[in-house]
Amino acid sequence: MSPNGSYKSTTHEIKFTKLFINGEFVDSISGNTFMTIDPATEEVLAKVAEGREEDVDLAVKAAREAFDNGPWPRLSGEARRKIMLKFADLIDENADELATLEVIDGGKLFGPVRYFEVPISSETFRYFAGAADKIRGATLKMSSNIQAYTLREPIGVVGHIIPWNGPAYMFATKVAPALAAGCTMVIKPAEQTPLTVLFFAHLSKLAGVPDGVINVVNGFGETAGAAISSHMDIDAVIYYVTFTGSTEVGRTVMQAAATSNLKPVSLELGGKSPFIVFDDADVDKAAELALMGNLMNKGEMCVAGSRIFVQEGIHDVFVKKLEAMVKGWPMGDPFDLATRHGPQNNKQQYEKVLSCIEHGKKEGATLVTGGKPIGKKGYYIEPTLFTDVMDDMTIAKEEIFGPVISVLKFKTVEEVIKRANATKYGLTSGVMTKNIDIANTVSRSIRAGAVWINCYLALDRDAPHGGYKMSGFGREQGLEALEHYLQVKTVATPIYDSPWL
Repeated sequence: MSPNGSYKSTTHEIKFTKLFINGEFVDSISGNTFMTIDPATEEVLAKVAEGREEDVDLAVKAAREAFDNGPWPRLSGEARRKIMLKFADLIDENADELATLEVIDGGKLFGPVRYFEVPISSETFRYFAGAADKIRGATLKMSSNIQAYTLREPIGVVGHIIPWNGPAYMFATKVAPALAAGCTMVIKPAEQTPLTVLFFAHLSKLAGVPDGVINVVNGFGETAGAAISSHMDIDAVIYYVTFTGSTEVGRTVMQAAATSNLKPVSLELGGKSPFIVFDDADVDKAAELALMGNLMNKGEMCVAGSRIFVQEGIHDVFVKKLEAMVKGWPMGDPFDLATRHGPQNNKQQYEKVLSCIEHGKKEGATLVTGGKPIGKKGYYIEPTLFTDVMDDMTIAKEEIFGPVISVLKFKTVEEVIKRANATKYGLTSGVMTKNIDIANTVSRSIRAGAVWINCYLALDRDAPHGGYKMSGFGREQGLEALEHYLQVKTVATPIYDSPWL
């Protein structure tokens, strides 16, 4: 039961729980299953087929056959585009079902998923569908009597490992460009949230995606995930990890890729992003963006601006405004459109967030509000605000991935640039100022994959997203995302008696 009133998950029919291989839903070879849990009630939603190495082998064989001998890579870009557009339409037609699965399997809120994340997912398919018939090479100007050009060809079978904090959105950002490029794939959803991806697999069949192009193997990272990373017949791995400790997992994926067939890897490994508020900023707007940048999706965002640096001249005013907003952040039934705060995704993450809050208190930060679990059932934690946070505190260094806001005070531009960069991560950042010179200086000094000036969470299907340093490498979204799924071939042939080279 959620903190405020009734809850609707117990009566929802779960339609797909098996593996999806070569266009069919099938049991795992072992017959093993695992439970997926509703984080709002801690009740079992369904038993899901557990795929292991032998199941990954079957999925890879299907994907390899579909790539080497099937129609998908050989279709014209126009034909692939039409199927992807149909897929997008089906996502929109099934938005209520997809949003419901995100709520009951992941603790997300129905309103934001139904009216924001699911539409973004379908539009991502439309965006990359538009690119499917525009993948082209170049004519080269050679220095001898050689005519040459380049081809951009699909890389082959791709392994996708999808996180638990946004399955619908993450599915679209990975699968859509891979489909546009002509690749086939094996997808492992997070074991905490497999249901959305399985429903997407069902929609892919309805859309006309050929058998074997999309395969889904539910399972655990140490078995199914490891099998994908190390498989000799997978040509690339796109890995998106969004939880504390993900850098170590990223290393493991890279090692497996290197020791198998040297497959290329793209990694998004989380962040500890600075949100910098200067004295001349609009304080109301800055507080609002700081709130959204930390408490949206219960703080389970790799891009959370969880280190809020506030210049000393407006620090106290800013904190008072932010405190009032945090205290007014409404909690309740995830299906209630007025609710803004739901449960953490899973028990492990719930306990991790509470542990980080305790570290903050023990290390001397001031707990302004929140910090406690809510209710007797469900993984709910109060939105939490700390001030007097120092750079060496755990809550200022580690990715918490929960509803915990840390405010740090600074004096000068030079100081805050140095402190903002004093982290192993470099995913995103925010800058609030009316001074264009400060905005330009800071945006060019911050070592991060994105700098959002007087805005935050400015993610878009046309904006490349990825990290610096230990936040990983590679880019999702934008036409740059296609590069993960294409390789360049140079074709050259002699020319004779040509009037020009």
